[in-house]
Amino acid sequence: MPILLLALLPVPPKFTGESDRANEAQRQTNTDVLRAAFYLVLAPLQQVAREGTVMDCVDGKTRLCFPILSARIADHAEHAALQGIGSKSGPKCELPCEELSGDRRRMYETRDYMLYREKALRHEPAEAAGIGQYFPQFGVKIGSNVFTGLDRVSPADLPKLDLFHNNYLGLFKHVMAWVEGFLKKHKRQQAVDDAWKEIPPYPGFSIQKMAYGEITQLQAKDIRNLGHCISAILASALRNADNSQYQDFKSALKCVSALADFTLMAQYRSHTPDTLSYMESDRQTFHRTKVIFLEFRTLKATRAQANRYDPELRELIPD
Repeated sequence: MPILLLALLPVPPKFTGESDRANEAQRQTNTDVLRAAFYLVLAPLQQVAREGTVMDCVDGKTRLCFPILSARIADHAEHAALQGIGSKSGPKCELPCEELSGDRRRMYETRDYMLYREKALRHEPAEAAGIGQYFPQFGVKIGSNVFTGLDRVSPADLPKLDLFHNNYLGLFKHVMAWVEGFLKKHKRQQAVDDAWKEIPPYPGFSIQKMAYGEITQLQAKDIRNLGHCISAILASALRNADNSQYQDFKSALKCVSALADFTLMAQYRSHTPDTLSYMESDRQTFHRTKVIFLEFRTLKATRAQANRYDPELRELIPD
């Protein structure tokens, strides 16, 4: 399948960290610029989807075609920015964030972004309070979906699952941040670095010859390769635990191994009831044992509060 580069999206500047207000303003500017770029890219597609365009077909004939946007692969942060939803909401259905770990058999309404748009456009100023209460309950921002209005396109059906963005970037990077804090607490970081550097390369697999903590930016292949060997690296680094460490080490290894097994099995080209049951078991094990990393999972509010106190604390520390 040929791939055509349409545009290079702008790289947003990093947050200054000066204040919460400045960071929020920068975040909103980044989102507005990204939306403007997508409006520009999608404008020609909207025209040909409505009026059609003559295209060459594989049989050598030309036909009037109506191309549409059918799928979009991105990480959750990009979906949230362009679909106009909250960071804890999903683009597909109206599942509340507090029910994410609830009954998986329960069905939720598919998001109707056209309805959201109509309510945002038709409300009177006197109804502002009601509208302000309507959208947050569904995790939606008023009139912010850049895909709403595209002919024959359902914005809720555009996001497609892909292993890299959902598992490796969405979960593995976060879990490894927890693991690093866990290793530092138990003074096992050096053991992980040693095991990491000793893994020999083989076809289709390579490891950077530097300590894991020294890598400033993991590339896509590095994250994938890490998923292949993280269980063995941790098993080697967490050996010879004393009585006070045994249960913690066991839970940490079980949690990370469950995530690695789930991710590797998700790459199967086909599944059976047995493989799906294995994946479900790994998923449950991961969520049941991740509590071992709770103290290393800082919330956004906690980080913001720490940033506020940081300048004051630095002034108190003598040079």
